[in-house]
Amino acid sequence: MLLPLSGRPRFGQAPLLAPLLLLLLVVSPARPISFQLPGKARKCLREEIHRDTLVTGDTQAVRACGSEAPRSSPSLSLLQITDSAGHILYAKEDATKGKFAFTTEDYDMFEACFESKLPVGTGRMPDQLVILDMKHGVEAKNYEEIAKVEKLKPLEVELRRLEDLSESIVNDFAYMKKREEEMRDTNESTNTRVLYFSIFSMCCLIGLATWQVFYLRRFFKAKKLIE
Repeated sequence: MLLPLSGRPRFGQAPLLAPLLLLLLVVSPARPISFQLPGKARKCLREEIHRDTLVTGDTQAVRACGSEAPRSSPSLSLLQITDSAGHILYAKEDATKGKFAFTTEDYDMFEACFESKLPVGTGRMPDQLVILDMKHGVEAKNYEEIAKVEKLKPLEVELRRLEDLSESIVNDFAYMKKREEEMRDTNESTNTRVLYFSIFSMCCLIGLATWQVFYLRRFFKAKKLIE
């Protein structure tokens, strides 16, 4: 059994702490999201996902604790997933329980909207507890099915999973590097524009001050206040 170390960390342990924490965060499985959806309401969740990424999800709606018993069973009337341009990637009526899957075409902000409503005259809609288990990337792949299709051994399956995980981490770092370069270019462009604007403002102020000096000199000469 591993015991916590006391005192200050030894030399060489601190540099390894950040990669270890990053690996634990990536390897740790994502937990389902649950939230309460009031009757006749709509709620949306957003998440940024990279391009060419498999996304799978499992949804379930149950009657929330403490809500009054309805005249009809709880029903999640609509589940709809769209991108930032409004394109519908997945839509399902009566989505009380079900699964969905799609593959992203580009890096974008995706929105999953849940709507709860009942036809007129069916009584009060109770509050519902919506459980969403959405996975993407390595987490969304079914390695058991891949092992059956490609006839892989358990060790080969684990190596495949680690390879996909490493590739995902590399892609994330490459995207972060690209974003950092874009932000750096934007900052440099902004600094250049500010510099040119400052020089232009200084030239305008110097020109205005020079004009005021000559104008006042002519004015005072016209009034014979100065020679």
